[in-house]
Amino acid sequence: MPSDREMGPAGDACASYERKKRSGSGNRLSPLRDAEPVWTHDGSDAASPVPWHALPAEECMRRLGSSPEGLSQAEARRRLARYGPNQVEEIPPPNLLRLAFHQFTSPLIYILLVAGVVTALLGEWIDAGVIAAALLLNAAIGFMQEHQAERSLRTLMRSLAPRARILRDGQERVCDSRDLVPGDVVLLESGTRVPADLRLLTTIALQIDESLLTGESVPVVKRPEPVAPETPLADRRGMAYAGTIVTSGRGRGLVIATGRETELGKIAAVSREEVQPETPLQRQIGQFTRTLALVVLVTIVAIAVVGLARGEDPLSIFTFAVAAAVSIVPEGLPIVVTIVLAVSVQRMARRNAIIRHLPAVETLGSTTVIGTDKTGTLTENRMAVRAIWSAGEFLWLEPPGRTDAEGMPGGHNPSPPKAEQVQRVEELSPAGLTLIAGVLPNEARLMPAEDGAWGGIGDPTEVALLIAAARLGLVQEDVRALFPPVAEVPFEPERRFSAAACRSGGELYLFVKGAPERVLEMSNSWLTLHGPAPLDRDQILAAASTMGQYGLRVLAMAYRRLDHEPEDVAELLHPSGLTFLGLQGMWDPPRVGVKDAIARCRQAGIRVVMITGDHADTASAIATELGIAPAGAPVLIGTQLSALDDEQLREAVRDVDVYARVEPIHKLRIVRALQAHGEVVAVTGDGVNDAPALRAANVGIAMGRSGTDVAREAADVVLADDNFVTLAAAVEEGRGAFDNLRKATFFLVSTSAAMLVTLPAAVLLGWPLPLLPAQLLWLNVVTDSLQDVTMAFEPKEPELMRRRPRPREEGILSPVLWERMLLSGVVMAAGTLWLFDWTLETTGSLDLARTVAMTTVVIYQVFQAWNARSTTRSIFQINPLSNRYLFIANAASLAIHVAALYLPPTQFVLRVEPIALEVWWRIALVAASLLVMVELHKLVRRRWPLGSP
Repeated sequence: MPSDREMGPAGDACASYERKKRSGSGNRLSPLRDAEPVWTHDGSDAASPVPWHALPAEECMRRLGSSPEGLSQAEARRRLARYGPNQVEEIPPPNLLRLAFHQFTSPLIYILLVAGVVTALLGEWIDAGVIAAALLLNAAIGFMQEHQAERSLRTLMRSLAPRARILRDGQERVCDSRDLVPGDVVLLESGTRVPADLRLLTTIALQIDESLLTGESVPVVKRPEPVAPETPLADRRGMAYAGTIVTSGRGRGLVIATGRETELGKIAAVSREEVQPETPLQRQIGQFTRTLALVVLVTIVAIAVVGLARGEDPLSIFTFAVAAAVSIVPEGLPIVVTIVLAVSVQRMARRNAIIRHLPAVETLGSTTVIGTDKTGTLTENRMAVRAIWSAGEFLWLEPPGRTDAEGMPGGHNPSPPKAEQVQRVEELSPAGLTLIAGVLPNEARLMPAEDGAWGGIGDPTEVALLIAAARLGLVQEDVRALFPPVAEVPFEPERRFSAAACRSGGELYLFVKGAPERVLEMSNSWLTLHGPAPLDRDQILAAASTMGQYGLRVLAMAYRRLDHEPEDVAELLHPSGLTFLGLQGMWDPPRVGVKDAIARCRQAGIRVVMITGDHADTASAIATELGIAPAGAPVLIGTQLSALDDEQLREAVRDVDVYARVEPIHKLRIVRALQAHGEVVAVTGDGVNDAPALRAANVGIAMGRSGTDVAREAADVVLADDNFVTLAAAVEEGRGAFDNLRKATFFLVSTSAAMLVTLPAAVLLGWPLPLLPAQLLWLNVVTDSLQDVTMAFEPKEPELMRRRPRPREEGILSPVLWERMLLSGVVMAAGTLWLFDWTLETTGSLDLARTVAMTTVVIYQVFQAWNARSTTRSIFQINPLSNRYLFIANAASLAIHVAALYLPPTQFVLRVEPIALEVWWRIALVAASLLVMVELHKLVRRRWPLGSP
């Protein structure tokens, strides 16, 4: 196994977590009494490190100094004082002052601060004030966004039930769940949330929904018997874990862990230890600004060396150098980065994706792998009948709007009569009787949902049976009115069936539903389209196997006529001589639109992998259904994953797209293994079990409606509608955000490139400074930035989701844009220098020549803003009204500049003069050359591409 250091920050947390689980260190409680052994969260003592789930219930009570009557009140108070309340420690809110200072830690901000200091040293207090205002505006936007997101979404773990039923002093009491202590005996019943980690003592048909912890969508049957020590968490039948929900039955459990010592608390602690990786945008901006800083330094040194060699005045050389430094630094870039991301945040919010951290917008667009949970993310987290098999035929029940099941065994559409039309059992088809047999021995309750669909209360499997029958006209209330039950046998795990004796038309019938093998044992015939026939066990088992291949959970239905009304339920406990009716296959259906969303992600070059706690067969079936993996593709399960070291896992993740029966530690390792290959990993999920991976991923995406507070607190993005389809839209918006940021950067840096050529050229030619530092700041901060921010509102390119993810090593500007920026810089510099020299020669006025040069750059900027709207498409192919803000910015930029030429205060500060009309025409014609050159460059690169757009 690799060392903790080799595993990185997440590996440190994983290794620490695994060491604690193996040794009990960090979770050890002191002796409860002097004579008692020291015990750990895993239930081990110094001599016998056996976990709780592997110990008999009596031994657990002995170790905890408890009894079936529970603790005494006095002992409970003593333990509460010693071990603390049963709650997870909350993360303190971020310090506002630290959050404010954080807004000034970007490398671009450092350059902007330097620019402000330089302008102040030059005595240009107005320009220094403009830069200070830009700094404050950028910080205010970032601070408000992050503070609002933290305030609204930073709630941690409200999963523990507020009240719990317990035994104290042998009497039943109700207490706050935070007052539970190790050794308490908790009473569980249907609908309650498990308040702490429990070792079950007794169970009666107890089933618990552990999907938020393990990802398994089907409730787990619980029994008090111990299991093997190495049993994974999802298969520990004798345990009930904090935050899970009792769906049916009753039970009693011994509290063995509370608060942060629970599985829920440990996951929350591990997720807090995770250090979020640097986002691609942060890395690229850092690289970009370091490059800019190097260019600034080289330019200053070059100007100084050339000037001194030519015998220029040192003060003049300093002025030149400062002007060059100020001109190269794109002062508006930090502001435009924040605005582009903030605009994208609003766009995503309108599409139900809530962004908690601004850089996550761009990271979404950089994503190369999405690791998604199954239950509640890809699927609806509910059971639904997908198929009915009766009389030798399959009937596939596809929800409205879902695609037909290609390649599945054929059949016909079921059309059983409505319940009010049925007079005798014999009038029902085998399919109709199969549906009714799922309705009558059923403890769930059917309820109409607000949207007109059907819902229910009770066990998800039984609710699914009721909804399937109701959709086909057999509503529970009507069926039970026509077939009133006279006796019922509820489902018990040991019996593996439930039954109901019902009266119909003066006759008595027994309807049974249960596991196929168990129902077959009780049957001696089966119902065909031509009536009862000898039981064909092989054909029935083959049909059940076919359903299993599609990941369906299968139940069988049967019935028989009774000779007399049962005097006692015991008469129904061992039915025999049944007529087999059919099978119903259930699944957790995929969300509508998810399959298309996954296809769009694949088209965009994004790999989608499933990481779930559910069974391998179910995971494989759903993955095949949704196009994540082909039929028969390898599935890596948690126990296999645990046996792999990090190097082996890094090799495995290259080819495996489906991971099943995984635990939180496995998810972390999968994320790190993918990141080791240079992948930008997004992880989606809604459960507590997803939180560590959400935090470790490059971008974590939680479900807002059904997700836990732990998952939302750990995530960068929250999907308000819990819909995976929204994720594809969020990725598209993320790509659009980076695309617009790239356009804005290209526009801004083009002016810097032009000045990088213009100023050194003037030095080499021995000319006066064509533009003063104050004029350069005016261009960068005022006229440039007005148009630059409108790039945030550019509509997305049509081919955006058909592009492959951009190369990881590629910076903010692609090779094509670097090439175009250099070309633009040369064209703009040549035109500016020519008009500067022409004006100086014809008028002899240096101030007027500088005014013409500055105005030329302003007009160049107007044309360049339109050039920047698309990397590949001609501006004549773009709807000019698709970004109305650009029109406004162009007009405002020109208006402000013209006003500056005529207003005395700005004439004094900028040292400018009014320009004659004929000079304006000359400037416009020269500046239009930039439009022509960029259009030619786009034409060339459309025919001979260079890298990504």
